[in-house]
Amino acid sequence: MIEILSPTQLVRAREPGALVADILQTLRSRSAVGTNLLDIDRWAKAMILEAGAVSCYVDYAPSFGRGPFGHYICTSVNDAVLHGLPRDLVLADGDLVSLDLAVSLGGIVADSAISFVVGDSQPAESLALIDATERALAAGIAVASPGARIGDLSHAIGSSLRASGYSVNTQFGGHGVGSTMHQDPHVANAGRPGRGYTLRPGLLLALEPWVMADTDELVTDADGWTLKSATGCRTAHSEHTIAITEHGAEVLTLPRVAN
Repeated sequence: MIEILSPTQLVRAREPGALVADILQTLRSRSAVGTNLLDIDRWAKAMILEAGAVSCYVDYAPSFGRGPFGHYICTSVNDAVLHGLPRDLVLADGDLVSLDLAVSLGGIVADSAISFVVGDSQPAESLALIDATERALAAGIAVASPGARIGDLSHAIGSSLRASGYSVNTQFGGHGVGSTMHQDPHVANAGRPGRGYTLRPGLLLALEPWVMADTDELVTDADGWTLKSATGCRTAHSEHTIAITEHGAEVLTLPRVAN
């Protein structure tokens, strides 16, 4: 299903977008050497419930996971890149952490992911991975406007990732959002321009480039959820929910600028 929101719904979509952005930035500021992934999940739960929002993950049970997920946020560390199941793991200096959060507020979903390194050690490889996903995300957003095709976004994202020196896995990518978390159209992280669904005002998309340092092959962890690099290399993941408007793309999950 491809869901097109009304102008009134688009205005309402800003609220879940701001909430997701705020929660992720709060979790990033609290995450440090010695933080347990289960603490991050508890903090996310408390903030979601306090806001009167609903987690999109707790009862999520797709065919590719050993569901239901049972937690409030995805916590992927180092060689884990997607769907990281929170577990009893304490973060160490230099760990690369990806947090992925989706909530529903007022009947509309927002979905976003950030990657960052904890502690004083900031490995160059990890920073390069993060930078590559953020630049690819910006490239996809830049071409998202009414009349563009999904393939245009996929091509921009994939071209950026490859220009940074990484291979691209297209098993998992971006997607439509709206009243539910995962909808059509699928937005692969590589594709051919001029192909696919034509973007219209009112469409919400979650764009999410992710990369692995030296492979494009995924393996599933024994927990049945966490997707990891096949070689054990480090990974990174960035995601924003955008709204297609008459004037282009509005990023709903941008962090607020502190005064």
